[in-house]
Amino acid sequence: MSASEAVVHVAFFPSASMGHLNPFLRLAALFIRYGCKVTIVIPKPTLTLAESNLISHFCSSFPNQVTQIDFNIIPVDPTTANTSDPFFLQFEVIRRSLHLLSPILSSLSTTLSACIFDFFFTSPLVPIVEKLSCPSYIFFTPGARILSFVAYFSFLAASDTAAQPRPSTFIGDVIQIPGLTSPIPRSSVPPPLLGSNSFQRMVVEDSHNLTKFNGILINSFEELEGEALTALNEGKVVKGLPPVYGIGPLRKCEFKNVDQGQRGCMSWILKWLDEQAEGSVVYVSFGSNIDTRREQIKDLALGLIECGHSFLWVVKLKRVDREEDEGLEDVLGSELMSKVREKGVVVKEFVNQMEILGHPAVGGFVSHGGWNSIIEAVLEGVPVLTWPQGGDQKISSECIRISGVGIWPEDWGWGSQDVVRGKEISNRIKEMMNNESLRVKVNEMKKAARNAADVGGSCEVIVKRLIEDWKKNIQANHA
Repeated sequence: MSASEAVVHVAFFPSASMGHLNPFLRLAALFIRYGCKVTIVIPKPTLTLAESNLISHFCSSFPNQVTQIDFNIIPVDPTTANTSDPFFLQFEVIRRSLHLLSPILSSLSTTLSACIFDFFFTSPLVPIVEKLSCPSYIFFTPGARILSFVAYFSFLAASDTAAQPRPSTFIGDVIQIPGLTSPIPRSSVPPPLLGSNSFQRMVVEDSHNLTKFNGILINSFEELEGEALTALNEGKVVKGLPPVYGIGPLRKCEFKNVDQGQRGCMSWILKWLDEQAEGSVVYVSFGSNIDTRREQIKDLALGLIECGHSFLWVVKLKRVDREEDEGLEDVLGSELMSKVREKGVVVKEFVNQMEILGHPAVGGFVSHGGWNSIIEAVLEGVPVLTWPQGGDQKISSECIRISGVGIWPEDWGWGSQDVVRGKEISNRIKEMMNNESLRVKVNEMKKAARNAADVGGSCEVIVKRLIEDWKKNIQANHA
């Protein structure tokens, strides 16, 4: 069998939540575009209806190229998982079930050419990938700056003199990561990593075990995070890391056979946007995993009303979409709610965010600073005002500040802390919407992002190189 005749078969194992599933499916679609056969192993039951719907649309769009396999996870007693967050509980349940994955992968009818796994499962995957006869990769869904921090985190822990790492001792006011010009402030470190707990220990362990894989894929590109990509690949951050592939920006999946009923609220959202002036609408969304605090909702509404722009506001009052939500009017009151409706549109359903960002009427994006949202905004040339709510979102927001494609009011703190008043929110939105130099920089980065994702761009070069390497492995195994 010649290398050109070999059929490349790639297995993907995503984690819970739309923030992980969405980029995984976009990555899978990218490899399908270049002729690969794909198997998606989906932990079941999924946590949200949005995840189930997305998987269904994806598989029905590629019926001849994609095989879906359900990975039935083992329920655990929530009290043993040390978390009340439904998404982190799902991560933990999947990690504890991973010993069941080997028989699934070994029973596939077509030999695997490569496996791509979510970072959250790095350590429990090590004994599994050691037995695989194909290369294995980690897909790190955030960006290169965050990966630099995570990779260096195990070094910080190892350098502590205590038997158990104590973040209060090994993290000072700032963390200077080798190879990065701008240090990471202590205030940007995800709060769970600042205390000795199971999540902190998991990240230390997973960080250390990144070296056991053949490569790390990230949804980023040179023009956005060139310094961090170079530092990672030249061994400046930590020695021994496998190659880090900036395989982004990942474009949205174009689903087939999706009728208007399945599109939910998107049809009337787009119709409303069609009626708005170009660049006049502020889009507000804090991601699929974050519920907006009741204490903050009123001031956010006041800020949107006062900013003077029409707005499209995606509101989440509960984290998991299988639960019944109370109405926004119950929180705001009828008088304030009527003012909201005069100026904008409120949505509680899951929306196609990239489709919204790509509409000409959208001129700015108020976001939690999740990496997927940042990449989508960059691809569509929309300025971003980030308001980190937790996790790695402050480090992502640092990328916004460093690259010049958005605004990050650092004094706002975490979204779970002090209430930011409506007047301040209004002023910052006006700053984002009226900053011409910001818009120029965003358009420059949009062009760079699309060049990276287009034919002949860095994304295509990397994908083709990986596929060729996998084909050579297949040929060698058949020799």
